[in-house]
This record gives sequence, structure tokens and C-alpha cells, in this order.
Amino acid sequence: MQTSQFQKPNPHYDIIILGASGFTGKYVVKEALKFLNTPSSPLKTLALAGRSHEKLTKTLQWAAHPSSPPPDVSIIIADTTHPPSLLSLCNQTKLLLNCVGPYRIHGDPVVAACASSGCDYLDITGEPEFMEKMEVKYHEKAVETGSLIVSACGFDSIPAEIGVMFNTRQWVAPAVPNHVTAYVSLESDKKIVGNFATYESAVLGVGNMDKLQELRRSRPRKPRPVIPGPPPPKGPIIEYQEKLGLRAVKLPSADAVVVRRTLVTLMENPHGLPGINESPEHTEKREAYWSSVKPAHFGVKIASKSLLGIYRIIGVGIFLGLLSRISFGRWLLLKFPSFFSFGWFRKTGPSEEEVRSASFKMWFVGYGFSDSSLASERNSKPDMQIITRVMGPEIGYVTTPISLIQCALIVLSQRENLPKGGVYTPGIVFGPDLQERLQENGVSFDLVSKTALRGRPAA
Repeated sequence: MQTSQFQKPNPHYDIIILGASGFTGKYVVKEALKFLNTPSSPLKTLALAGRSHEKLTKTLQWAAHPSSPPPDVSIIIADTTHPPSLLSLCNQTKLLLNCVGPYRIHGDPVVAACASSGCDYLDITGEPEFMEKMEVKYHEKAVETGSLIVSACGFDSIPAEIGVMFNTRQWVAPAVPNHVTAYVSLESDKKIVGNFATYESAVLGVGNMDKLQELRRSRPRKPRPVIPGPPPPKGPIIEYQEKLGLRAVKLPSADAVVVRRTLVTLMENPHGLPGINESPEHTEKREAYWSSVKPAHFGVKIASKSLLGIYRIIGVGIFLGLLSRISFGRWLLLKFPSFFSFGWFRKTGPSEEEVRSASFKMWFVGYGFSDSSLASERNSKPDMQIITRVMGPEIGYVTTPISLIQCALIVLSQRENLPKGGVYTPGIVFGPDLQERLQENGVSFDLVSKTALRGRPAA
């Protein structure tokens, strides 16, 4: 692997997991141990980092159960409020996985340490303001030092990014997509319970929406991809998707933001981002992959089979919208998460049984034109529909660790095929390789249907 002048040539660890004893962190450790020192795995050395040696030790014991903890996994004390400890972590590892959220509170010092040292960095945030702020503050430094900084490597926003690219790749020329909507359906035999840190991030994100808008206004506008046909109609507040048997409402998630950033980067780099010293085989694979990905308007909706479920989702949204903007309201939301989320979030998080029983389906319904020439006709409307689906296990503690660790393994095994450094979205960095890895680890991608609309034949 090529190293920058800022990075130690032989770091002691392949990966350090920061925040390993947290709710999500311990499941990331569990997933990482599956690949530690296994045949053909690039992960040979691992360390866990956090504030408490005792909690980290217990995490390692829990993650390794029923086996004994691997004796060669190190425990390192570090704190996001102590920059020297973060620099020390960066100088000891090739790759830092940051599981300490909310990232708007704890993330900046970690990214700063990685960008200045040349250490590679991945996280699982779904906070748009944090991601865009890190791009503004550290992209140029990361390019200089060779630090690859990639956020949103969990359920936010891997299934959405790789899923929408999977859908647009089904539109074989001369067909072109116009817009794709993802419908997220969470399913469980038990009660669905989310991570409190995710809820806290949502509360703080809504409460600081003005800061995100201010940040975007302060940046120069980048050209947006040219998408065939007119913009999609807004549609009703509550949509019924007859083919899926689901009702849905708009979900103000990071997914659409991350996808848009990937498409903007792709517009500037139509063949993707070249690697430091990539092989001819990878160059060919990268260019073929990105030439098959097509731009489209993209949105995300949260779906439910019942109207009552939709009303509950709207109720949570109303609580967040009304109370997040004032300090006392945020205090109430964070003090009583179970009440204000109708039981969907609690400070203790889900039990292991609840995690095992949960799963997700993400339907991607794409509308477009069977021939690109139709898109330029006056009053043109899509005449073709393609539905694809991504399915997997529970989103926060199973799919998120799977996604993060597979991204990490790509970094370790293919660093020369990846960009030297910079702040990027996961899709533009891992797109050509990640779908296959996810499919091998329990996240499936399926083409459901291709349908002609208004009587035109499907391509």
C-alpha cells in the first residue's frame, strides 16, 4: 500500500474501532471478529478504543461469546475530547472506524486527527450537516495527506446508495430513468426498537436545520446532473403503493443527500475516482461500472402496511418538528424518548432477541423512458417502471456493522485501487465492489419487475 509522508509506513493495527463499547460499537466488534485472521481476510490486527478499559474488555468478551476473546486484540484508552489521544490512535493504525455519536458533538476532532495524520477513516453517521461540514473543512487536507475519509457507511446510507445504483443500472440503453423512490419497510416478529444515539442525532439534526441551510448557502453551487425528462410530481402526503401493498410518507433522511453528493462527484468524474496505483483490471471494472450508473431524481419514504403505522410515523415527525427547535423541547425529547417516539426508541436500546427478530426491505421504484428520445418530447411522462429490492437483517445493529466492516475490508485489501485521499461518500468510493460483498454477507439485491406504462412495450 502506498503511504503518504504524514502516515507511519508500518502502523501496528489494521483497524482500530473507536467507541467500541457503545450500543452499535459492540456489534461492529462482533462483526469484525468474524474476519480477524481468517483465510483470505486482510484483517490481521485489531484494537478497540474508548474511555473505559473495563467496558471495552466486557465488549470484547461479549462479542467473542461463546468463544474466548482473541488474545491479540488490544485495548486502547482514547477520548474524543482529548486530541492527543486521537492522534495517537491514528499513528497506530491504517484505518479508524468511528462509532462515537452523535457525530455533530463528537465527530470533528476524530476526522481532524485522521486528516492531519493521513490515517483512513470510516463512520456510520446519518447526519447531513456533519458530513457536509467535514467535506468543507477537511477535504483539501485529506487529499494532501492521503487520508480517505468516508462517512455514512452503515444503514445510512449504504443500502440506499448501492440500491439506487443497482436500480439505475437495470435501465439498458436506449432506456433511461427519470426518478427513483425508495420505500423503507422495517419488519419484526417483536417490537421494533431503535438506538437512542440515532434518535438523539435526529433530534439535534432537526433542531439545527438552520445551520445546515446556512452551510449550504455559504458554499459555491456545484452543477447538478442532467436528468432526462421533467422533475417528478410531489404527490400526496400519504402515498399508497399498490404493487407493494404499502402506504408511505416522506422520510427526511440522509440517504437522498448522500446519493445526490455521489451523483455530483460522478458528474465531475464520469468514470469514477481513479485509485492511487490501481491495476488495469480494476480500471476496466471501475469504468464499466460507472458507465452503467445513470443519474435520476431520488427520494426516500418510510413505509408501513397499516394506516395506523403511518399515523404513528407522522406523529413522531410532528413531535420532532415542534419541539426540536427550542432547548426545553429538545430536553423533553431526549429525556423521554420512548414517549415521544411511541416506543420506537428507548435509552436501553433493543434486546438481543429483538435485534435477531428484525429485518428490513427497501423497495426501489424507478420511473423513466423506454427510449431517451421520449424524454425530450413536450409534456412527456415516463412510460416504463423498474422495481428492485434490497433486503437484509436488522438495520442498526446487524446491517450497519455488515456494511461498515465490508467497506473496511475493501480499504484494507484494495487500498491501491481507491483514491489517494479526500472526503467522499461511500458510493463513489466502494460502488464497483460493495454490492457483491454485501450479497455474500446477508444483504440481497433483486430485480423485481420491468413494466411498460401507458401501453408501451418494456425494453
